[in-house]
Amino acid sequence: MGYFVLVIAQTIALPIVSGAIELAVAGGDPVFVFGKWWVFWGVGTRLLVAGIAQVSGKGPTTEILGATAPSVQEKQLTRELGMANVGMGAAGLLALVPGWALPAGIAGGLFLLIAGIMHLPKKGKNAQESLATWTDLLVGIAVVVLAVDVIVRAGGH
Repeated sequence: MGYFVLVIAQTIALPIVSGAIELAVAGGDPVFVFGKWWVFWGVGTRLLVAGIAQVSGKGPTTEILGATAPSVQEKQLTRELGMANVGMGAAGLLALVPGWALPAGIAGGLFLLIAGIMHLPKKGKNAQESLATWTDLLVGIAVVVLAVDVIVRAGGH
């Protein structure tokens, strides 16, 4: 239950609430404001937490690989993926630094989008995998929208 609450908070509730508060208090371009918060929460905190769980060996990644007793290679692969997630997550936290939202989010956002697309056709996903698939897609799409918006605005100037 805690996994579901955390993932829904990081990928839906917190970006929307944070963006709405910023728009109400400071104003700004809604696409950029919400995009920045999706990078911070959906890429930054989500991948950082996932990475820490993978590196510590407490995450579900080895189970997703189908291992009831993970091999040395599966444990190493999980730790390496975890370190990649820690790095992308730490970069995502920089989204609140002016000028960093897009570069900080692009790697993690594209990673999540591609992971979500790759998980779509998988049969027999459990509830955690299904939630991860759809929230990966949501965060990935939010980052792509942010990127397209930034590129279009830059091309107009």
